[in-house]
Amino acid sequence: MSTTTAALNSTLASGAANSRLKLLVTKGPQAQKAVGIWLFGCAAWVFSLVILGGITRLTRSGLSMTDWKFTGEIPPVSDEAWLQEFEKYKQSPEYKRVNKGMSLEDFKFIYWMEYAHRMWGRALGFVFAGPFAYFIAKGYVTRQLGLRLSALFALGGGQGLIGWWMVKSGLEEPTSEYVQPRVSPYRLATHLTSAFVIYCGILWTALSVVMPYPPTGSMNWVNGAAKIRKLAIPVSAVVGITAISGAFVAGNDAGHAYNSFPKMGDTWIPEDVFSMEPFIRNFFENTSTVQLNHRILATATLLSVGGLWLAARRIDMHPAVKSLIGSTLGMAALQVTLGISTLLMYVPTSLGSAHQAGALTLLSLMILLTHTLRRPSPALLKSLATSVKSI
Repeated sequence: MSTTTAALNSTLASGAANSRLKLLVTKGPQAQKAVGIWLFGCAAWVFSLVILGGITRLTRSGLSMTDWKFTGEIPPVSDEAWLQEFEKYKQSPEYKRVNKGMSLEDFKFIYWMEYAHRMWGRALGFVFAGPFAYFIAKGYVTRQLGLRLSALFALGGGQGLIGWWMVKSGLEEPTSEYVQPRVSPYRLATHLTSAFVIYCGILWTALSVVMPYPPTGSMNWVNGAAKIRKLAIPVSAVVGITAISGAFVAGNDAGHAYNSFPKMGDTWIPEDVFSMEPFIRNFFENTSTVQLNHRILATATLLSVGGLWLAARRIDMHPAVKSLIGSTLGMAALQVTLGISTLLMYVPTSLGSAHQAGALTLLSLMILLTHTLRRPSPALLKSLATSVKSI
């Protein structure tokens, strides 16, 4: 049996090597490794940027800088410069309605939080563009990879503009004197969705560079992966939609309402869930409806991932894929626990940022899973079938 297995693995390796795969990186394994490390590093940078953005929002720091310059700005260094910046903030609706009487030291904290978020985002542009230009000059990057990375770079540049467009909405006077100034939930959701798209795009590309073909092993495993793939794709969609719904929870400060579980206050469904007109606004602006939606979607995510895990147990497939699905289920359960804890504890910064990190981690696992489950190339399948027949 061991001899047969060794022969099969050898044949599969040979078939993979000769399968004429369209590699995204040329110039051999070392170039492939270098580009892969760079892309995974960029993905980690975006991950940290999303978490830093969440902390900035949770500490109400995002509206502390009242202007925006494309080239960036030098932070205040003198007492006079700090007082000038503080005076600008005092003219904003947030200061007048929320932070009136704030000390200069407290202002410095929220200013540095927002400044760090903006500069960390700009630094990513250099971390991405520098090595990208180098790898192109060295001839490592194929045309397909070059176009994909150029699109991601353009999205990254646009993300800065979307961020300012979002912040600008929070600097406008609210329509009612009873409403706290905050950024538009639609713009916040756009900003977060764009960040998720960039992150997923970089992560998928990095995986495609280092894993140009999926694991096979046997035709039974390939067929099992095909069955699970049909389930994994819609589950990934549910995970993504749930994550985006969290942006509307944040944009409406819905986490500070109905801090009980499983009921929302004394009822399962609040009476005002459809109180807004037109009807569609309730799903994006009504605090009760937004939180209820997120609860339902979070439950659906946990159940769908659990169903995926149960289905995988009955299917013959690669052990690594089964292990990955088990890890995804564990992460989904942890994420729901974090969400409930964040709600019950009235959204402390630590738990709120951990919950956002959990959402991105769960999304990462689903990206890895769907990438691993993709269909092998026809040449690799033919080689695998030939190997089975010869045995």
